[in-house]
Amino acid sequence: MSGRAVFVLVFLPFALGHYLSSLIRTVNATLAPQLMAALALTPGQLGLLTSAFFLAFALAQLPVGMALDRWGPARVQPPMLLLAALGALAFSGGHDFAELLVARALIGLGLGGCFMSAVKAVSTWVAPARLPSVQGYLIAAGGLGAASATLPVRLALHYTDWRGLFVGLAAAAAGLALLIRLVAPAAPPPSSSSSSSPSAARPASLAVLREVFNHPAFREVAQLVMVPHMVFFGIQGLWISRWLSDVAGFSEAAVAYLLYLGMAAVIFGAIAVGMITEWAGRRGVAPVSVAAAGVALFIAVQLGFVLNWAPSFQLLSVVFTLVGTVTGIEYAIVAQSLPPSLTGRGATCLNLLIFLGAFAMQAGFGLVLGCWRPDALQHYPAQAYQVAFGVLVLLQLRGLFLFARRRWGAASQSGRIDHPSGNPATSSPIAR
Repeated sequence: MSGRAVFVLVFLPFALGHYLSSLIRTVNATLAPQLMAALALTPGQLGLLTSAFFLAFALAQLPVGMALDRWGPARVQPPMLLLAALGALAFSGGHDFAELLVARALIGLGLGGCFMSAVKAVSTWVAPARLPSVQGYLIAAGGLGAASATLPVRLALHYTDWRGLFVGLAAAAAGLALLIRLVAPAAPPPSSSSSSSPSAARPASLAVLREVFNHPAFREVAQLVMVPHMVFFGIQGLWISRWLSDVAGFSEAAVAYLLYLGMAAVIFGAIAVGMITEWAGRRGVAPVSVAAAGVALFIAVQLGFVLNWAPSFQLLSVVFTLVGTVTGIEYAIVAQSLPPSLTGRGATCLNLLIFLGAFAMQAGFGLVLGCWRPDALQHYPAQAYQVAFGVLVLLQLRGLFLFARRRWGAASQSGRIDHPSGNPATSSPIAR
């Protein structure tokens, strides 16, 4: 297909799916005050309610990934969007914590294929050399969805309540399902024949998943980027807004505006990451090295929360989402490293681990906060957030340390091979 046809028939409809998924994933950050007031939720309950999306999303990854590689995104995505529409309708009619929890999980299950479908579609129809930038645009579409869940949602609440909002989201999901069914091209047939027997296909699929997990490129990028990605998804979708309210002391209107700026920053960050990765690749710098530099910067930003860097609370909240977009680079690395027939399952493996981890991060962060008593306005102290962010930093440092140790060991081994005498004076990496 021509570039214009790929944009209109492939990128645009599936990017809209990722947009909608990101909007619904992060909308509870804006709706948190209304939900807590309506249901008298504790931080732990709010974290569990919101993170139920991640758990259901993760559970969908393996079957959806196998389905994508077998039938293609054009056939898999529409029925899942209809399931998400059903969940959004159920959420709009929920009246207690249990009903909303089940509905939120149903939404996550239905939206579990949005990003994978988009990754599979662009990996099928876009040249490999262009994947980092195109996937950067895809992540930017998700950033636009997350931005739409902030200030625009708050403005919409002037005309409806959160129940009416979810009715509208249900209609949007159903309409998008119809659009993809009508315009998205069918995936080309797989290069290798697969068994027509479902019972025979299942062991083969599981074997392929093991192959993906054991692939060196997958393991390296997962060890380095996956935990930061979990933190990024789990924290920016809920707890950044609570931190701005509890610690920084901003009003709900100011919090919505800062969340909007932060999510808008995701758009520019995602595009910049794709461009920087391609620029570095032309100069011989591997994408995983770009990822390592980004992860180090992301951890440094989180240290600002740990140290309660008061001079610019606003800047911290925006830079957290801006720099956190670097974690999306792992999808491009895996898509470039795996055979085309495995790209769907490669994204599946990433999503499975990332969203299970995001569920744990989001729910666990709320449990840590719950160890402190709130004040009369139900604001939790800065110390609670400092401890919670400190735990996150420690979890992420391990992967960065292991990456640095591997690279240092590889450089040392290369020096010994090039110079058997082991004389460091004649083994300058800069000279090579």
